[in-house]
Amino acid sequence: MNAERDLSPLTPGVVRALTDKLYEKRKVAALEIEKLVREFVAQNNTSQIKHVIQILSQEFALSQHPHSRKGGLIGLAACSIALGKLAADPDPNVKSGSELLDRLLKDIVTESNQFDLVGFIPLLRERIYSNNQYARQFIISWILVLESVPDINLLDYLPEILDGLFQILGDNSKEIRKMCEVALGEFLKEIKKNPSSVKFAEMANILVIHCQAADDLIQLTAMCWMREFIQLAGRVMLPYSSGILTAVLPCLSYDDRKKNIKEVANVCNQSLMKLVIPEDDEMDEAKPSMTIPAEPTSEESLSRPEAVTAGSLDASGDSSNSGVFTVTSCERIQVTLNLDGIVQVLDYHLSDTSIGMMTRIAVLKWLYHLYIKTPRKMFRHTDSLFPILLRTLSDESDEVILKDLELLAEIASSPAGQTEEGHGPSDGSDVRPGPVELHVPARPGQLSSSSTKGLECSPSTPTMNSYFYKFMINLLKRFSSERKLLEARGAFIIRQLCLLLNAENIFHSMADILLREEDLKFASTMVHTLNTILLTSSELFQLRNQLKDLKTPESRNLFCCLYRSWCHNPVTTVSLCFLTQNYKHAYDLIQKFGDLEVTVDFLTEVDKLVQLIECPIFTYLRLQLLDVKNNPYLIKALYGLLMLLPQSSAFQLLSHRLQCVPNPELMQTTDNSKPSTSFKRTAASNIDYTELLQHFEKVQNKHLEARHQRAGRAEQLDRRVVL
Repeated sequence: MNAERDLSPLTPGVVRALTDKLYEKRKVAALEIEKLVREFVAQNNTSQIKHVIQILSQEFALSQHPHSRKGGLIGLAACSIALGKLAADPDPNVKSGSELLDRLLKDIVTESNQFDLVGFIPLLRERIYSNNQYARQFIISWILVLESVPDINLLDYLPEILDGLFQILGDNSKEIRKMCEVALGEFLKEIKKNPSSVKFAEMANILVIHCQAADDLIQLTAMCWMREFIQLAGRVMLPYSSGILTAVLPCLSYDDRKKNIKEVANVCNQSLMKLVIPEDDEMDEAKPSMTIPAEPTSEESLSRPEAVTAGSLDASGDSSNSGVFTVTSCERIQVTLNLDGIVQVLDYHLSDTSIGMMTRIAVLKWLYHLYIKTPRKMFRHTDSLFPILLRTLSDESDEVILKDLELLAEIASSPAGQTEEGHGPSDGSDVRPGPVELHVPARPGQLSSSSTKGLECSPSTPTMNSYFYKFMINLLKRFSSERKLLEARGAFIIRQLCLLLNAENIFHSMADILLREEDLKFASTMVHTLNTILLTSSELFQLRNQLKDLKTPESRNLFCCLYRSWCHNPVTTVSLCFLTQNYKHAYDLIQKFGDLEVTVDFLTEVDKLVQLIECPIFTYLRLQLLDVKNNPYLIKALYGLLMLLPQSSAFQLLSHRLQCVPNPELMQTTDNSKPSTSFKRTAASNIDYTELLQHFEKVQNKHLEARHQRAGRAEQLDRRVVL
C-alpha cells in the first residue's frame, strides 16, 4: 500500500497495467496517463505533472524489469502527447513550461534503449493530422528526435505517418515547412541506405496522391520521392503504374514556372517505362499463382523486406548502382503489369483536349512502347484505341502527329495484329458506306479485276497485318469527312507513312479503296493528292523507279491498280502514263479529252502537269524527246496537251520545249546496235491497254453524270430561293 501511495496520482490499476507483459494493457494504461495529464494541464497543476513524469522516469523507465521499462517509456510518450497540446497554449509561461518538460522527455528517450516505439507510433499517427501549428511543430520535433536515435528504426513505421508528414509540409509557417522538409529528407536518406527494409508498396499510393497536390513544395517533394521509389524498388512499383501515370503525365506539360517538378516528373516517367519488359507479354493472367493483385496490402509479399534482395540488377539495366535493388528473376513473375489500368489512363489523357502537347507526346510514346514490349496484350485494346489515334491526326502539333503515325504504323505492321481471316477486326462496321464513309470491299484481297492481286500477294513487299487495311480505310474516311485535314496535312501524313511502312502497300491499298469510293469528287481530289506525292516526294523515289520501267509482274500489277483509281482524275492518269513511259496510251487518253467536260479546274491541272514536266523528276522524259523516231507518241501526247491549253504561260512553256525537239532526219545515225525504247517496253506488253482505256471512259462518264446531278440540285436550290 505504501508503494501504491508513493506512486500516486497513478492508480493501482494503471500501475499494474504499465508493468503487464501484454502491450495492449500497457497501451490502455498510457491512454489513462494521457487523460490524467490533460486534466492537470486544464487545472494548471504543474507540480502534479512533474510528479507523474518523475514517477514514470525513476520507478518505471529506469527499472531493471523489462516490462516496467516498456511501461515507463510508453507512459512518458503519453505525457509527451498530452503536453503537445499544452505546447499550443497562448500563455507564454505555460508554453515555456511545457517545452521544458518536453525536452526532459526527449532526453529520457534518447538515453534509453528500451523505448516502446510500437506503442508510441499509434499515438503519433492519431495526432499528426492536427492543424494547429504548435502541435505540428511538436510532432515534427519528436520525429526528428526519434530519427536521431541509432537504435530506433522509424522506417518500419513510415507508411503510418508519411501522409501526415506531407500534410504538415503544406503548413503556412515557413519554419514548420522547413522542419518537415528536413524530416522527410532524413527519411529519404535512410531509404536510399536501406532499400531492402523499405515497404515501398505500402507508400506508393500516398505518393501518388501528393504528386498531384496543388502546393508546389508538396508536389515537388512527393515527385522526388516517387523518382527514388521507382529507381530503387524497380518492378515492385509496376502494379501502381496507372496511378503514377495519372500523377506524372500532366506535369510533363508544365511551363518554366514549375520547371523543377517537370524535370523530376520526366525522370519518373522514363524510369517507369523502362520497367516494362517483353516477359510481361508472356505472363498468363489466368494463373493466379503467378500474379498478384494490382494494389498489394501490407500483408502481401511485395511489402515485406524478404520479397526483395539487395545486389541484383537495377531495373533500368544499370548494375553499377549498388544502392539499387529489384526483385529476383523468380519473384519478377509475381509482378503483374496492370495493362488495363495503364491503357485507361493513357486513353483519358490523349482524349482530353486541354492536356498539353508534351503530355500527349508522352502518352503516344507510352503506347508505342507497350506495343513493342507487350504486343499480344496490347492488341486486345486496339479496337478501343483506334478511334482516338485517328482523331489525334488532326492535332495542331506536327510532333504529336509524327508520334501518332509511328504508333499507327507499328499497329499496322506488328505480327501480333494478324488475324486468322486476313482482315482486321470490326471490318463489318467499316465496309458499310455512310454519308462520309468510303464504299470499300468486304475483304481487302478483292481488288478491281482478276488481273490485280490482293495486297497480301505481293512477294516484293512485307506483309502487313489485319489492321493495315483497316487503317487505310479509316484514314481515307478521316480525309473525306475532314477536308481541311487533307488540305493542310494530307501530304505530310502520307509521306511519313511511306517512310514508316511500305510505300507500295500504301498506294496499292489506297488505290483499291478509292476505286470503290462513291463520293466521286473526293475520289478525284484524293487521287490528285496521291499523284502529287508519287511524282514529287523524295520518299517515293524507289517506287517511282519501280513504276518507271514496269519490268516486274509486281510493278505492272501496281500500275494497273493505280491506273484504275487514277481514272477518277483525267490529268493524273496521263501523268501516271508519262511516269511509266506508256506514251502511246497517254496519247490515246488525251484524244479522249475532247469528249470530256473541260472546266477551269481541268485546265488548271493540265497547267500544273506542264510545270511538272519541266521538273527534275521528268528529266528522262525530256531526254527521250531527242529520240524522235522511237518516241513519236510522246511528242504527240505533249502536242495534245499544248492544244488543250489556252494561250497562257504554261502554253508558252510547253511550246518552247517542243520547239527544241530536233528534226528526226538530222538525228539519224549509222549505229543500230543500241536497243530501241520500243523494244524495252515489250516487257509490259501483257497489259490490256484497250480494257484500261474502256475503264477510263466508264469512270469519266460517272463523273460527268455526278457533276450534272450536283448542278441540277444547285439549280433547284436557286429556284427555291427565288420563290
